[in-house]
Amino acid sequence: MPKDLERIYGLGHLHFVTFSCYRRQPFLSAAPARDAFVRVLGELRGKYEFRVIGYVVMPEHVHLLISEPAHGTPSTLLQMLKQRVSLELRAKLGLRDSGPPQFWHRRFYDFNVWTQKKMAEKLDYMHMNPVKRGLVAHPKDWTWSSFNFYAGRGDVPIGIDCAYPDGAGNLES
Repeated sequence: MPKDLERIYGLGHLHFVTFSCYRRQPFLSAAPARDAFVRVLGELRGKYEFRVIGYVVMPEHVHLLISEPAHGTPSTLLQMLKQRVSLELRAKLGLRDSGPPQFWHRRFYDFNVWTQKKMAEKLDYMHMNPVKRGLVAHPKDWTWSSFNFYAGRGDVPIGIDCAYPDGAGNLES
């Protein structure tokens, strides 16, 4: 890991992570690809025992707001998520033997979130991403996002967890 990149784990913070498809290719542009990503995220949530606070799946990148997993670190979780999604979608997209040498950009951006104000800021940012990109007129119209959970508008593709369901943790007002 480069010396200018420091990951801070073990403090009970939430993590706002962003990662992109290789060379910002729109490998997640089709609804079935985004559906597959969300399904795999849900499967890994059960295995690694982490909370999903928010997310948005864009055509060429993903934003997640998650807790630290009970098993492993956010880095190991993201490695498994990217591997599983890549294997499944490369086969479906016909990229297994041709196409780019990888599905995901190797790195990811990780920002520790420890205040409610910063959590709200990151949720607003990710939920507005499809609007800013011109994919929809309102965040409620982008299916692959946690916006509708927070707006009380019904189901989202993957359930959203409370940041600290037992009132513990160190999110400050």
